[in-house]
Amino acid sequence: MENEDTKKVQEMKTDLNLLLECLKYQMDNSTSQKEALVTIHSICQQNSDAGVYFREIGGLIFVKNLAKSSEHSMVKEAALFTLGALAEENVYSQQTLCTSDLFEDLILFLSNDDSSTNLKRMSVYVILVLVSNNRCGQTLVKETGCITVLSELLRTVLSKHELNLLDNKVFQNYQLWSSVCSALCACVNNPQNDENQMFCCSLFPYANDWLISCMKPEIIRPLCSFIGLTLANNTYVQKYFVSVGGLEVLSQVLVYLGSDSYKTVSNAKLAVVVTKTVDACIADNPTFRVILSKYHIVSRLLALLPHESLDLGDKFSIILALGHCTENCVENQYDLIKNNGLPLMIQALTDSQNEELQKAATFVLHNCRKITEKLSLSVQECSFDENEAKQLKDTKAKENLEEYWNTAKEILHRIEKLEKENEEKIQRGNYEHMPFMKRENILKHLYSGRTRDNRAEEDKDKKQPGQLQSSCDITTKACANDKQVKTLLKSTSPLSEQKMTLRKVSSSCNQSLHEKTTFDKKNFVSKSSDGVFKYPIHIVRNKKQRLPVTGCISVGKPLNSRNFSKLLHACPYQCDRHRVIVDAEDRYKSELRKSLICNKKILLTPRRRRKLSESTIPGEIKKRRIRKNFTEEEVNYLFYGVKKMGNHWNSILWSFPFQKGRTAVDLAHKYNNLIKIAKCTTRN
Repeated sequence: MENEDTKKVQEMKTDLNLLLECLKYQMDNSTSQKEALVTIHSICQQNSDAGVYFREIGGLIFVKNLAKSSEHSMVKEAALFTLGALAEENVYSQQTLCTSDLFEDLILFLSNDDSSTNLKRMSVYVILVLVSNNRCGQTLVKETGCITVLSELLRTVLSKHELNLLDNKVFQNYQLWSSVCSALCACVNNPQNDENQMFCCSLFPYANDWLISCMKPEIIRPLCSFIGLTLANNTYVQKYFVSVGGLEVLSQVLVYLGSDSYKTVSNAKLAVVVTKTVDACIADNPTFRVILSKYHIVSRLLALLPHESLDLGDKFSIILALGHCTENCVENQYDLIKNNGLPLMIQALTDSQNEELQKAATFVLHNCRKITEKLSLSVQECSFDENEAKQLKDTKAKENLEEYWNTAKEILHRIEKLEKENEEKIQRGNYEHMPFMKRENILKHLYSGRTRDNRAEEDKDKKQPGQLQSSCDITTKACANDKQVKTLLKSTSPLSEQKMTLRKVSSSCNQSLHEKTTFDKKNFVSKSSDGVFKYPIHIVRNKKQRLPVTGCISVGKPLNSRNFSKLLHACPYQCDRHRVIVDAEDRYKSELRKSLICNKKILLTPRRRRKLSESTIPGEIKKRRIRKNFTEEEVNYLFYGVKKMGNHWNSILWSFPFQKGRTAVDLAHKYNNLIKIAKCTTRN
């Protein structure tokens, strides 16, 4: 395979060398030169390396000079075509040819009246290739004046009145005109060139005249491409285009194509091209969107959207244009809602799986959200006229007043009934719900403990109409079970608030009644099924409530010597018996801690801990430890432990059976001494 490839490359190089020699030595034979140029183009098109080799052997510069110096028109045309093809295939060839000399030669070919139409077409083709994706080429086409020649050629090469494409001459002129449009598009955009855009905007009136006079696809498509790229992302050019009536012209063209889109598929596709141009004009200028509302462009786009011949890219362009039309433009938003645009956007959002299309539909719905809310409110407000609204208000007011009176009478009747039942209950002394108090003590407290102030307040309350006289109720507390009695605060009417004096009564295992408190309380109607008033029970305040101690009750798990102390310390309430236990334990621990600190007995390793019986007495003289030499086994244990565990002396001490009394410090000192001895012996 490698031999075959190298063989083909060698043959290609040989052919290019021969063809270049043919061009040099066949200067008088134009036909041979044309055929050689066409062959060079075909070889370079088939193999990308051929163009590089042809440039390296000087063939590119020779063809450039041949196009300038040849006297034969067809040789010039073939040479220019070959140069354009080579520059289009290879970026280095493009940079090599991108010189001011070549642009000046191309200007001569275009401005010369004797030049044929094909020669001008080939010159425009070379310009198109040199400026495409090339900032340097765009600058040179402006500096050399080549763009001026192209704009003049666009105005004069094609006549509006004699646009018969069936005629061969007219068709050749149209091809030249279309090539000039493409070259101007490459001069202003990709990359964007503001200076060239400013220059080309002078051609907008000419483009408007062509669009109005000749609405044919052959004219609309190149002009829309030129307009769209010229005004893209340039607000000044966009304003100028609108000022010369360009947006209105495009709107008229879109209306024409939209109305005829269902007859021919080409018109639908062409309408999408015009839509893209309109979108490029209004994307950065919200003030221009009002112009489109005059021609109802939104409704035209909505009618064009469900066309069968459009693909996802075309539908995305239409929906994006709708989004820019409805953004900050109430007229277009209303037009979209009026023509059922919201269901179409929702359908596009749900049916399509294309993310860009979904984002565009969401953009349109977001723009129309505010106006839909306003319209819904206005519809609700305008659903009735003024007379009907007044009548409705009057009837509603009457009905509300009648309902209020009926409810007020019912409430008053219930209040009177409850007052009667309450008085009867107090007179009978119905206190069976208090099982732990004697009736005599309660009556004695109720009737003998009232003060003059309370009686005055009761007399005052009786005089007020529509209000209830409320009284205090009594509660009790059972100390035998050590539980609190629930308090019932269900009393009186919601129509008024009044001060009530409550007397606290307590009966706590042979203790007398005392202490009364006065506070303000709102009255509530009882929600019990029988409608009987239940008075609040007074809670004893003079004696501290005793809560159960955790150690006295079962806690759900067995108690032992480990968890019993923790439970007693965690309990906030302690009885006398357990408080003594806790205090004794804390006292013992503190004394033990002090003795250990004084005698330096805070030890970490279990082997160094001693029993409490062996602990030294404070003030006793500490005895010196008996020295024990390391045995060979201990030394082996030490080296093996360091090898496995490193300098973790506690771990080594726990892992091997060293003699009793060994500490981690002993192991460290012994290991360091052994290492020092080993180093000294090696040095000697």
